[in-house]
Amino acid sequence: MDVNEVLLPGVGLRYEFTNHDGDRIGVVARRTGEFELVVYANDDPDEGRPMFRLNIEEADALAEILGAPRIAERFADLTKEVPGLSAGQTEVRPGSPYVDRPLGHTRARSRTGASIVAIVRGEDVIASPTPDQVLRAGDVLVVIGTRSGIAGVEQIIRG
Repeated sequence: MDVNEVLLPGVGLRYEFTNHDGDRIGVVARRTGEFELVVYANDDPDEGRPMFRLNIEEADALAEILGAPRIAERFADLTKEVPGLSAGQTEVRPGSPYVDRPLGHTRARSRTGASIVAIVRGEDVIASPTPDQVLRAGDVLVVIGTRSGIAGVEQIIRG
């Protein structure tokens, strides 16, 4: 899919693409951090009809909702393309020494070479979690690395 990027001086950037129904969709990323979604009229390709506006927090939430399933798909594809790279999951069970502690305290990457690329918490996905992200019982960690690295992360989280 082609996405065109257009600089809007003094406003920000506009991203445009045509969806599978032939509708031309625009996303205006304003310098203020707000986003606006527009649909262009079929009879006038320069007329964008605003659909709705999102503040930064709302845009992040929507991006997370729309992007979460694709993140898992992309990592699955990546593991097929790179020999020796695998994806796995491990749950933070009640009683783990890392419940209610920041992810960085696990030092999982430096100890195993595997990376925790997402945390699935109920219906939410926290993509690219930072070391400050606090782990909760029931969190599922999505891990990318070698098989032994993933097993190492599982062992660390179990305690």
